[in-house]
Amino acid sequence: MRAHDEMYIDGAWRPAAGRDTIAVVNPADERVIARVPAGTAEDVDAAVRAARAAFPAWAATPPAERAARLTALADALAARKDTLAETITAELGSPLPLSQMVHAGVPVLVAASYAELAARYAFEERIGNSTVLLEPVGVVGAITPWNYPLHQIVAKVAPALAAGCTVVLKPAEDTPLTAQLFAEATEAAGLPPGVFNLVTGLGPVAGQALAEHEGVDLVSFTGSTAVGKRIGAIAGAAVKRVALELGGKSANVILPGADLAKAVNVGIANVMTNSGQTCSAWTRMLVDAERYDEAVELAANAVTKYVVGVRVGPLVNAAQQARVRGYIARGVEEGARLIAGGPDAPLETGFYVSPTVFADVTPDMTIAQEEIFGPVVSILRYEDVDDALRIANDTVYGLAGAVWAADDEEAVAFARRMDTGQVDINGGRFNPLAPFGGYKQSGVGRELGPHGLAEYLQTKSLQF
Repeated sequence: MRAHDEMYIDGAWRPAAGRDTIAVVNPADERVIARVPAGTAEDVDAAVRAARAAFPAWAATPPAERAARLTALADALAARKDTLAETITAELGSPLPLSQMVHAGVPVLVAASYAELAARYAFEERIGNSTVLLEPVGVVGAITPWNYPLHQIVAKVAPALAAGCTVVLKPAEDTPLTAQLFAEATEAAGLPPGVFNLVTGLGPVAGQALAEHEGVDLVSFTGSTAVGKRIGAIAGAAVKRVALELGGKSANVILPGADLAKAVNVGIANVMTNSGQTCSAWTRMLVDAERYDEAVELAANAVTKYVVGVRVGPLVNAAQQARVRGYIARGVEEGARLIAGGPDAPLETGFYVSPTVFADVTPDMTIAQEEIFGPVVSILRYEDVDDALRIANDTVYGLAGAVWAADDEEAVAFARRMDTGQVDINGGRFNPLAPFGGYKQSGVGRELGPHGLAEYLQTKSLQF
């Protein structure tokens, strides 16, 4: 697997300050496929300084020209789509069809959407005797996760560039090769030196240095709520802005009268996608008491389609595998009924976990409250619609969810009362232009579309 042994800073690949490296492991066979530099605070400082120096000229670049560069970036990503998909499969373990369609495909659409948005966005408006200007925040420190390595990069970098910000990216240490390919794409797109910079490294070292750096104006982070709280505290001490996309424990609410078979099958598919490593996955399935047993049977049948090593890939690393298996064991210990899967590793090699479904889960159980981040579904029983709403809202998270009903109007009425950032109605499709982000401990701010662009802008008013 090809990898750069340098950082991408100020428009060029340059040696890291230190000699330490990070091993990139293929989670399907546990082989080391590459090594990348373990960046230090010195590397972060060099990248931030480059971004700081490039900011005035990039901020002053006309939006139409920034849009042209983003179009070129989308084209460069599209040209590398096959290589990106193969790389994501190698370092994340995602089945290749999913890597091709979702991991490498969706980011091209998102990058192109920001090119179009930058060209028509109203960066200036007149209110009474004031001219209101929307100006770029400055230097953005982007810290991205491993579960959707390219999508999360594009969802931060593209709107930041469209706004006129410059960026320093610190990708997850498990999936740095995708970030290196993205850096190559920015180079091919003709971004000026310093506008985009890449530092690979560990979170507690390079990530913390980036969040703490006084030259960074906004930190955009996607990851666990625990780390998000730490970044929020660091940013708060410096009075710098943050955008935090954090954990989730989303409810898939199947109301009486809904198409039960469709709701259950789509719900199982939603969680099994990306081996359950999706923050917005509908990991809690809520079914009314009268149809509960039927739903459990449907779920048990549906999950058999998800064959380990074929449709369900490994988890990203050994620690994640152990964590998810521990949650499954905890579910059994607390009295949930295992109807599929279990805590035992299904294969001798690779960080795999069996697709797992629990029945007889109560809202107070650990598996109903904490984010597992693996292919695990909990089926909960509710007595009436008010009880369903209480259960759906009864976690510290509020990232996503789904509602199924006999008609859209009934589902929308229920969704309006859910404490969550986005809700899919009767199987509504993902919209890359709609705002994505959470309520409560699922985060601060929004990504994607015009709301995502707004995160990277600040407001100035001129009165005359």
